[in-house]
Amino acid sequence: MGTVEKKKKPAKKAAAARKPSRGGPSKGGARSGGAGRGTDPARVRAILKKLDEAYPAATCELKHENAFQLLVATILSAQSTDVTVNQVTPALFRKYPTPAALAYANPSEVEREIHSTGFFRNKTKSIMGASKKIVEEFHGEVPRTMEELLTLPGVARKTANVVLGTAFGIASGVVVDTHVMRLSGRLDLTKNTDPKKIEQDLMQVIPRDKWILFAHQLIWHGRRVCHARKPKCIECNLDALCYSKDKTN
Repeated sequence: MGTVEKKKKPAKKAAAARKPSRGGPSKGGARSGGAGRGTDPARVRAILKKLDEAYPAATCELKHENAFQLLVATILSAQSTDVTVNQVTPALFRKYPTPAALAYANPSEVEREIHSTGFFRNKTKSIMGASKKIVEEFHGEVPRTMEELLTLPGVARKTANVVLGTAFGIASGVVVDTHVMRLSGRLDLTKNTDPKKIEQDLMQVIPRDKWILFAHQLIWHGRRVCHARKPKCIECNLDALCYSKDKTN
């Protein structure tokens, strides 16, 4: 009898190790990085279905009329909110409607226009520098490849993915902002905390034709329901699929 019990105990422990707990990934798993344990294809499909049900028409909330305006607005959104950027850009774009107009503007005047977005001196250098490069190296047109976009001042992968996905419908990667970072971790789709590694993990488990919409949906969900400090789990249609330690119910 005692021998049988000794054989059963390791089996139970092994089974428990394979099954994700309600408390989320173990501390050891979080330190090691890599894809999350919740990337079973059936679970990922269920998550995508729920996101489609909640946010079928999710899109970028930065107001823009063309790729250039979206590029500038996305650069301005760093360490700021879309609400603030949307309050600033109408006047900015009326005054500087083209890359050429912004490229050779008076920096002090641009700084005054974007002051409320924060880090206005660095952002002025970035949007003016990007505009100048677009004029002088890309014939006045926002480039349509990741490689070319990354050569523009102030542009990293997040900004490039926003422009490619929203302005051109090109899925070169997954937008990873603070909301996508938080939610992809809570949903156990990644254990990484570095945006580049998170993007690579998501690109492995999310179908490419969903990359653009998926990022918008996570951003919308993060702003409306899955808040950083106090997620509204009782209102979340992903609740049954989520076992994050941050859950409030």
